[in-house]
Parts: sequence; structure tokens; C-alpha cells
Amino acid sequence: MAPQAEHVEDIPFTKQMRKATRDIHSVSDALINAKLGIALSDNAVWAEGLLVFYDVFAYLESALDRLGDSLVGELDVPGMRRRAAFEADLAHYLGAEWRLRHAPRPAVQRYLDHLADLERDEPHLLMAYIYHLYMGLLSGGQVLRAKRRLLHRVFGGSADAPGNAVTDYGAHTIRQLKTRLAAAMNAAADQLDDVTRRQLIDESREVFVRNNEIVATVRGAEQVLLRRLGTAALLVLLLAALYWLLLR
Repeated sequence: MAPQAEHVEDIPFTKQMRKATRDIHSVSDALINAKLGIALSDNAVWAEGLLVFYDVFAYLESALDRLGDSLVGELDVPGMRRRAAFEADLAHYLGAEWRLRHAPRPAVQRYLDHLADLERDEPHLLMAYIYHLYMGLLSGGQVLRAKRRLLHRVFGGSADAPGNAVTDYGAHTIRQLKTRLAAAMNAAADQLDDVTRRQLIDESREVFVRNNEIVATVRGAEQVLLRRLGTAALLVLLLAALYWLLLR
């Protein structure tokens, strides 16, 4: 007897979101790896990555305060917030007075304007941003953290060097936070009508589109790549010269 097809309403909402964003999520992962993967050993590029996302996370956490008594507030999982951690890391890389020089770049400002429009007109749709962005830090962000820690050890530094607060959740385990955030998202979705649930899934794709737009503005990654290619080319030339000398 063939198994019965699973009805959409029987599938956890977070799984529906993941399925609907699989293709654009893959594009986003590739872009982040191309830009921030280089930043694993370059603090200037890493700081750029933190900077473009700082304002977005700061807005979302302010929105969580304003909407704390609504369904949106149900996603405010204890231990999840990152604004203070972003600020600590940015102060480490850019100096204590970095905020005096900071203004959101145009792509980030467009992102913030869109979030403000949603909060005014369709506040429930902010849940798409809260869920995907914080889950992203709890997933891909941890992969980047592990690679940076490994590189620090390889080059003689401390695995617990400062400047990595944004991916450090202290006593809260990653698994615990991810489970609680997913449960909160599913519970909130259960209280929404079908139209709003569909809008949330559609907005989930927009999350990655807008993330990609701001990641594309990260400066310095191309220069780091060119330096590394130049170093690799020089090494190849030196090895070729040594090989020629030994076989003369």
C-alpha cells in the first residue's frame, strides 16, 4: 500500500519556509561564502560583514521590543538577541567610537525602509526576517566561527581571540536556541490565517534577496583574493625556478 501524501497543513511551517526558499538560500550561501569566506583570515573584511548586518539586527530587536505583546514577540527567544554582541565586535575591529562614523549604506537603508514599511502595514511579516536571520547565525554563522577559530590556532593565535562575540551564545547551546526558535515560529504560524501564512512564505524569499543585496556591498574581499592569487602565483614561480636550478 503506497504511503499517503503529506498535506501541507501537516508539515511544520518552518519546513515549508525552508522548502520555499531552498533555491534562493543556496544563492545566498554561495555569495556569503564568496564574500565572507575570505574574511576568515582578514579582520577588515569580517568587520565589513558585521557592519552591513548590524543595522538590520538592531532594527529587528527594536521591533521585538515594540511588538513584544504581539505574535511577533513570541519569537524573542531568551539568549537569541545579538545587538550587544555586534556592537562589542565592531568596537574591537573599528574602535570604540565606530558609531560616530557609522551611517547605513544605501542598500542597508533600503532594507531598513522595507522593514519599517512591514512593521507599519504588515507587522506579522517581520517574523520571516527574525526567523531566517537569527537561524542563519545559529547555523551558517557557527560554521564560519569554527573555521575562524581553526585558522587562529593554525597561525599561533588563540581560538578564543576577541572579536567573535556575535557567534558566541555563552551558556545557551546552539541546539537549544534553534529548537526554541523553530518551535516559536511554528506556534505563531498556527495562529495565523492561510493568507498571512502564504505571505510569510513569500516574504521569506525576500529575506534572502535583501540579504544578498547588502552582502554584495561588503568591501575588501576582492582585494584579499587578488593578494592571495598573487602570493600563489609567486610561490609557483619560485618553485618552478627552484626545480629548474636543481635539474641544471
